[in-house]
Amino acid sequence: MSTTSRPRVPPVLAGGLPRSLHDGTRLLDGAELLSHAHSAAAELAAAGVGPGSRVAVEADTEPVTRLARMLGADLLGAATLLVDPDWSTTERAGTLADAAPHVVVGGRIRPGHPPPTLPEADGSSLFYLPTTSGSTSRPRVLARTRSSWWHSFEAFEVGVTGRDTVLVPGPVGSSLFLFGALHAMHLGAGLRLLPRWSAHAAARACREATVVHVVPSMLSALLAVLARHPQLREDCRVRRFVCGGAAVDDGLRAELERTLPGSELVEYYGSAEHSLVALRGSDGVLHPARAVETDIRDGEGSVPPGETGTLWVRSPLACSGHLEAGRLVPLPEGFHTVGDLAVPRDGGGFTVLGRGSGTIDSGAELVPAESVEHVLRPVPGVRDVVVAATPHPRFGSLVTAVIETDPTHPPEAAELRRVARRELNGNRRPRRWLTTGALPRTSTGKPARGLITERLAAGTLAAEPLR
Repeated sequence: MSTTSRPRVPPVLAGGLPRSLHDGTRLLDGAELLSHAHSAAAELAAAGVGPGSRVAVEADTEPVTRLARMLGADLLGAATLLVDPDWSTTERAGTLADAAPHVVVGGRIRPGHPPPTLPEADGSSLFYLPTTSGSTSRPRVLARTRSSWWHSFEAFEVGVTGRDTVLVPGPVGSSLFLFGALHAMHLGAGLRLLPRWSAHAAARACREATVVHVVPSMLSALLAVLARHPQLREDCRVRRFVCGGAAVDDGLRAELERTLPGSELVEYYGSAEHSLVALRGSDGVLHPARAVETDIRDGEGSVPPGETGTLWVRSPLACSGHLEAGRLVPLPEGFHTVGDLAVPRDGGGFTVLGRGSGTIDSGAELVPAESVEHVLRPVPGVRDVVVAATPHPRFGSLVTAVIETDPTHPPEAAELRRVARRELNGNRRPRRWLTTGALPRTSTGKPARGLITERLAAGTLAAEPLR
């Protein structure tokens, strides 16, 4: 297909198309993907979608179809919410109520609709509706513009080129993995997707991939498979692992060097709210990405090097705000924080310690501890609860609920598990349940989350298994 006759490329890709796209069921080239995106746009337009609309895409088809629908919505100037199949009934209902999509679509793209009139690309209009969770049990719906993604592409200086074949082994419904996929498309690289995370499937895909996007628990599981299967390790072509979601510890870094000597690890830090914030430099600390400003503050202003404060960010890559019943609540101008604690370093850069409220890297998903605590705390007999991480060799960490019980009316184990099944998706449900008469607390009376996590890791926490 010649350049002059080629249909319009979805604006978010900024002129790029993947060299190839394979999701385990279909292999497409860029022109075929573009055709699918235009068919999706025609189907959506026939349903009344146009500039400013919001579209929810179900997770009932393979990744290629979900991406084609998202790109079709982009062609029409609409924003997309990718539905998470692991949302509980409560989470799904609340998320859809806030996103208020004009259309919910799923299944195969139905051809035969007339080509729609496509609007001119508008960088300031909304393109993507990622979700995140805070102190409540349901995700918050954020809003990202096309221009914020264009800025993110420019700032994501991780050494990936159009000559690479990029493996994205996580769900495209995750903003981290979606960005990796669209970034590869934008560069014209080959793109390999997995329909679901599997360390063995990822290891097999590494026979073709030269770049892999991972979170630390995925990297650990993948290296374990390669270590057990020498032929897969010998056939692995990966030259670069791009890792986000959480910091890589020294042990995992050493394991990568032992298993795949010569491969490079590129680490970055970001959030759903801010997108890319910083990249880890050769000095081992994070440095703000292009166009991103950071400040680490306590209650009285910026902290000096070596002191701990809260990380604040000002960035053109950030979201525009969040949705409530379909209405955009804009993000105020200036610096914003998601509550991550950080330490500035001499000579520039900083180290992130983690979110004050706690985030657990478990089973290829980042689990906000407070969202689980919010669900469990109202159960009768629960006086307080802290959800923390117990290290696990396969999953990275196990979601662990440490419950301070009412000694006169302790909670029933069956009721706790029933509530967890009803309100939480699979990865967020505690895999380990412990009870205690009194949680360790700070001098202000708050649960000492850091100390609890340390004692869980050391096996010294004064707690008993839930019975």
